[in-house]
Amino acid sequence: MCWFPDLYPGNMFCAIMTDSNKELLYEINSPQDLKLLSPDELEEYGRQLRDFIVSELSENPGHLGSSLGALELGIALQYVYDTPGDKIVWDVGHQAYAHKIITGRRDRFSTNRKLGGISGFPSMWESEYDSFGVGHSSTSISAALGIAIGQRLNNDPHKVVAVIGDGALTGGLAYEGLNNAGVENTDLLVILNDNRMSIDKNVGAMKEYLLQMTTSGKYNNFKNKVWKSLSDYPRIRRSFQKFGNVLKHGILQQSNLFESLNFRYFGPVDGNDLRYLIKVLKDLQSIPGPKLLHILTTKGNGYIPALEDPTKWHAPGKFDPETGESISSYNDKEEPPKYQEVFGHTIVELAENNPKIVGITPAMPTGCSLDIMMEKMPDRTFDVGIAEGHAVTFSAGLATQGIIPFCNIYSSFIQRAYDNVIHDVALQKLDVVFCLDRSGIVGEDGATHQGVFDIAFFRAIPDIIISSPMNEEELRNLMYTAQQGGYGAFVIRYPKARAINKNWRTPFSSLPIGKGRLLKDGSDIALLSLGHTGNFASLVIEAAEMEGISVAHIDLRFAKPLDEELLHYAGSKFSHIITVEDGVINGGIGSAVLEFLNGNGYKSKVHMLGVPDKFIPHGKISELHHICGYDTEGILNKIKEIYEKNK
Repeated sequence: MCWFPDLYPGNMFCAIMTDSNKELLYEINSPQDLKLLSPDELEEYGRQLRDFIVSELSENPGHLGSSLGALELGIALQYVYDTPGDKIVWDVGHQAYAHKIITGRRDRFSTNRKLGGISGFPSMWESEYDSFGVGHSSTSISAALGIAIGQRLNNDPHKVVAVIGDGALTGGLAYEGLNNAGVENTDLLVILNDNRMSIDKNVGAMKEYLLQMTTSGKYNNFKNKVWKSLSDYPRIRRSFQKFGNVLKHGILQQSNLFESLNFRYFGPVDGNDLRYLIKVLKDLQSIPGPKLLHILTTKGNGYIPALEDPTKWHAPGKFDPETGESISSYNDKEEPPKYQEVFGHTIVELAENNPKIVGITPAMPTGCSLDIMMEKMPDRTFDVGIAEGHAVTFSAGLATQGIIPFCNIYSSFIQRAYDNVIHDVALQKLDVVFCLDRSGIVGEDGATHQGVFDIAFFRAIPDIIISSPMNEEELRNLMYTAQQGGYGAFVIRYPKARAINKNWRTPFSSLPIGKGRLLKDGSDIALLSLGHTGNFASLVIEAAEMEGISVAHIDLRFAKPLDEELLHYAGSKFSHIITVEDGVINGGIGSAVLEFLNGNGYKSKVHMLGVPDKFIPHGKISELHHICGYDTEGILNKIKEIYEKNK
């Protein structure tokens, strides 16, 4: 028999004999295998899949809560739709673990986010089932619309689905896509996976709107029947649609943002009810035009620890799957703090003495440690949702009123607000402090998240200061200096790493803008570093000294403006200069040094170490530093190579 004969007519192999001892997880190697399961087997497969994800992520950390919440959706979509012909775009991509496992990557899932393994996000280069690469949020509707119109132009009858959730609907690009899709009247299904969370709790009017929005069952049933019966009469159908909106607003006292954008709205429905979700998706396949299905899911569904603390279990690191207890390789009482923690405590110290300071973040208060200030000063901290451009321009508006905003955005996310930084902050010379967390190589999140471009793209902007601390004391002092105001756009970039010293609460002191430090003099080679990489360089220079190579070390501290006095010193004394930076070489600090030396007539040869001209994949930070050639081994090898060639 076939459990869903109307879904798959003529399929003689639609059912598999139920066997309670059968390991369904290892029998499903593709969506085609999934379609052979009975309803009971589908639910059992879901339980096994959930256990598998929890077990795997307990040893190999990744995004747990979101993928558990979207697990039933991942199963239902692959069961109903004919992928990879039908296209599914996941947004944000960390919801897609079930999708990856169902589509043939179960046996490679242990390599998730590891060097040479599968990506933690959908990747077109990885699988034909990943119809669009999604690392940053709010892109799915625009991409899916492009795919749908492309298929229409190619006379391709396949379906297109955009899954948007985990806070991604707070991004402005999502509304641009919705607006365009409604006008185009394309056969597109948008699934809003509403878990009332992103990483931290969702914020803003959209969150309140989604929480309060309900629909009448009788009204929807009536509308669906009318809609189907009038499918051959589009003009009459549009009239009924307008009448329906008036009816719902006037009689039911409801308005619907999505239907005002020409989307047929369905929901909200229980997105963790697998059987009902399959039925709804099947029904929606026969309805043409732009449609939005609003599903309610629970982040961390099925795993009690993740349900109790969704923020922690978004990406919890290693843990005991039986108890939910975290397993850390660090002893936080014995190890130095993370740079983000130094930021979080320091901004509170500064704000206690300067009432003009406020903190802003686009949906990452816990990740960047602004939650420390949020707890103590809730009226002076603002989580604006996944809206980086808005975060920057909102900060600019605050600055016009004499407020000093510390706008904390991950380096790879500030890319999305580049125009706002130029036009709304730098051009108007407004005092906004940009704290760029996760600058440089970030590791397992891969190419979409490596924060390696900020030095290069910010260097092109006039009237901007770009700084990077070598340790936690410098981070504190740069923040202290920036909050004094009068500098305009002030960038402080720091890595995803632990600081250097356990005793990091040092007294504040102002730092002169554009001045670096000569940490050590030398006679053979000059090494110029920026930021945390200077600590690698210091270790290497000690090793080089033991081999008889004298290396001078300059901590530039500022990428813009440069310390011209120190650069004149290096250019006049050394014929070979090495630059080390945790960012792209093209347009980075090495390029800046080379431009200065050339412009001032120095003949020094500059050897630039940093990120090469390619996208860097996922892996451990130490592995990626090694591949890029600016870990301690890479720097030492470069010093030896130069010395041997020129002694």
